[in-house]
Order: sequence, then structure tokens, then C-alpha cells
Amino acid sequence: MSFSIWALVIGALLITMALAGSLMKRLPVSASMFYLVVGYGLGSAGWGLMAPEPHRTAAILERVSEVALLISLFSVGLKLGLPFSSHHWRLPLRLAFVSMTLTVGLISLVGVFWLALPLGAAVLLGGILAPTDPVLASDVQVDDPHDSDRLRFSLTGEGGLNDAAAFPFVLLGLGLLGMHQLGAGGWRWLGIDVLWALAGGLAIGAILGALIGKLVVYLRTRHQEAVGLDEFLALGLVALAFGVAQLAHASGFLSVFAAGLALQRVKERSRRQKAPQEGQAGLQDKESHLAVATHPNLAGAYMMQAVRGFNEQLERIAELVIVLAVGAMLAYVRVDLATTAFLVLLFFVLRPLAVWLGLLGAQVSGDQRLLIAWFGIRGIGSIYYLMFALNHGLTGSLADQAINITLSAVAASIILHGISVTPLMSLYARRQAGKSRRSDSENRRHEIR
Repeated sequence: MSFSIWALVIGALLITMALAGSLMKRLPVSASMFYLVVGYGLGSAGWGLMAPEPHRTAAILERVSEVALLISLFSVGLKLGLPFSSHHWRLPLRLAFVSMTLTVGLISLVGVFWLALPLGAAVLLGGILAPTDPVLASDVQVDDPHDSDRLRFSLTGEGGLNDAAAFPFVLLGLGLLGMHQLGAGGWRWLGIDVLWALAGGLAIGAILGALIGKLVVYLRTRHQEAVGLDEFLALGLVALAFGVAQLAHASGFLSVFAAGLALQRVKERSRRQKAPQEGQAGLQDKESHLAVATHPNLAGAYMMQAVRGFNEQLERIAELVIVLAVGAMLAYVRVDLATTAFLVLLFFVLRPLAVWLGLLGAQVSGDQRLLIAWFGIRGIGSIYYLMFALNHGLTGSLADQAINITLSAVAASIILHGISVTPLMSLYARRQAGKSRRSDSENRRHEIR
């Protein structure tokens, strides 16, 4: 596919999304569904303009999907503004570690006893498919850092945490297949790939995010320096957190997520005032922007607004590229009865069961529990882990089976969740509003009495 054709296709897609983006939000159709269909049409099953054969393009797709995940994880960290002391954090932590681990175990059992996979391949498949996606789940994520809705906060936090939490299981699966060093009795896997990777990733990202954020705010408020180029700040912090963590053999994904969380807290300590939006009266000229960017009470919030806006735009572009590639690769998928039955189990049995067990005793409503169980969206994280496995020795029939199941699961998730997200979230919002009105009415009656 020539550069001119690529330019034509990408340009047409970007303009189409810019013109139809608002309409899509009101319809049971997601942007990812549109990209998937276009990618399928461009692939060898359609016009044949692009043919990303999974085995041959695994190296480049691993890197592209890795970058997309890093951008999204940083963006998720910027969105979660509730303090760590809030009880709202209990749900995403339980989902990301308890429910995700249960999902890996359940998929492994199905893989061994039904799909007749070796234990290592079954665990690897569980690690690939267990994490939910932080990129494609934007319609069910929090929009405001102070959003305390349990459903949106839980799904957002889960998507940010479980990509890192699933990586040890991918490595365990590869190790059981003889493609990764686990150490005697699994000590290396447990000590480095699990404990140090998670703890070190969190610590490195939190330290770097806090230090860089405080430094920028200090320079802006005290010396009127380091103003502008917030895009460089976002990309630089993502790259720095990831690079330091990887060199330290810690989790780069968790480090980038923690860096976003820490940078968000720098904003929170800036007296909790919001920066005015661009375009308001008095903020049109360069001097006014400089005044806001260096104001002691607004510098942190202004920085966060700029960084988050830029990062969300990058996230959308990354989504377009990866989902286009997934759509084109569907030509290599064989949809058979076994794969279809496995997907039904994954979406309607395994994920709901893992969520139910992971949230036992949690203070969450029935509506929220059902929607959390349903919106276990599979996407770019699964594509990354699949390509990682292919690049680290997974070959032959096991590789073909992993490709077939993973691409089918991602495509099915994009379609099923894309169709259902708008009506289900609208229904949820109406039910929550109704509960709020009934609660207010009861409170007024008590006050009158």
C-alpha cells in the first residue's frame, strides 16, 4: 500500500470522525466499530490494500500497540482524581488483581480441559485475554477527575491497573512453554516478574510524576519559566517513566499509569481551582495565557488541562491505527464452533463469574455489578500481549490458535460492547438520576417531619 493511498485513507477517516463524532455518541455505534469495518475492507478479505499477516508483522504491531497502551494508561492515570484514601479505590483494586487473576485461572481451565492446550499455552491465553482495555473503554470511563460514580471509576481504574497485573501471567505461560526464565521453583518469576515489577513500577512512576509535576509548577509560579510545550511534558514523562522502569526490570505499564496519577495529585495540591477554558473572555491573547499558566493557584490545573487534552487526542489516533490493523488481520481468522463457544463462555460466563467472586461483600448496587461484569472490554492490551508472545518464541499450531482466539475476542468485544455501550450507559444514567431524585424527596420529607 503506497504512501499516497495511506494518506488518502487516513485523511478520509480523520475528517469523517471529526464530522460524525457527535452523531456516533448518540447512536449504538462506536468509533472502534467503524475502524474495524474499514480495516476489514482494506485487508486481504476486501480491497487488499493492506495485509498485516500476524506472524510477519508481530514486531511492528507489538511496538505500535505498546505505545498506544502507554499513552492510554497515562491518560487513565490523569483521569482518576479521587484521593487514595477514598473507599472507591477498593473496587478497581479488587477487579484488577482478584477478578483478573480469577479470569486467568478460569480461562486456563477451559484451555486445558476443553481446548486441549498445554498448561503453559492455556495460562498464556489467560494472560492475553484477561486484562480489560483502557483504550476502547473510553465510553464507560470517567470524564472528570472528580467523578465518583462507582461504575465509571471502577472500570477506569481496572483498565489502568490490570494491563500491568496481567503481564506476569503472560510471562508465566511463556515460562511453562520454555520461552522465559522462571527460576528454580519459580522464584525469579515471583520475585522479579510479580513482586518487584508491580511494586517497582508503582514507585518509579509515582516518584517521577510527582517530581516532574512539582518542578514544572515551581518554575512556572516562582520564575515564570517552563511555560508552554505541555505536549512535550506529556510525551517526555511517559517515555521517562517507561524507560526507567524497564531498565530497572519493573513494570513500565504500571510506572506510566502511576506517573499520570502522581501528576494529577500535583494539580490537586494547587488549591483545587480549575483553570479557565480556552476561548473565554479575557483569555484570548498570549499574555493572558501566560498569566494563568504562572498563577500560583491555577498553574497546576492549567498544566493538567493541557496535558490531558493532548494525551486524549493521541489516544484516539492510536485507537484508529490499531483497530484498523485488527480489522485487516481478521482475514486470517477462522471462525469455527469451538472459537464461538469459547467467546460465549468468556463474555457471558467467565468474566461475570470472576467479577462476582472478586466483588463478594463489596458495596455496589446490582446495576453496577451487572454492568461491571459486562463491560470487560478486550482490545489493544490483548493485541500487545499476543504480539509479545509471537515475538518471544510462540510458533506453530499454538501460535495460530492464540491468534485466532485473540483476534476473534477483540473483534467480538468491539462489536458487542460498541453496540451496547450507549443504550446501557444511558439507561444506567436514568436509573441513577431516578434514585437520586427519590433520595432527595425522602430527605425533604424527613426534614418536614
